[in-house]
Amino acid sequence: MTPRFNALSVLVADMSASVDFYRICGLTFGDDQFPDGVEKAQHVESHVDGFRIMFDTHAVAQSFQPGWTPPASPNEGVSLAFDCGTPAEVDRVYAELTGAGHHGHLEPFDAFWGQRYASVADPDGNSVELYAALEV
Repeated sequence: MTPRFNALSVLVADMSASVDFYRICGLTFGDDQFPDGVEKAQHVESHVDGFRIMFDTHAVAQSFQPGWTPPASPNEGVSLAFDCGTPAEVDRVYAELTGAGHHGHLEPFDAFWGQRYASVADPDGNSVELYAALEV
């Protein structure tokens, strides 16, 4: 069988803050994943069209990788990207995330490649791209 890319794992320091952030980006998480409340969850998943985005706390990584320590700075070169559907929705999601205190890397702008584009840092400093095709 040929390997099939079907999941992405994101390590997080604060599960509750991360779930709140990614809900604004449109991800859904079943309440059954939080039997003791989101703040106590160690692993959660969101399923998008057959693809899994998995969130694990630093404690989970440490449980099977002795000596693992969180990175000194966020990963560079890899980002999560969300198609917001319309340019107005890029602006709205960016405003909601930055209004909630998250750092905006790039304010929404009309990119030369034909998209409304913006970038925000998630609670762990990872880059999250917001985009939509420009209306013609």
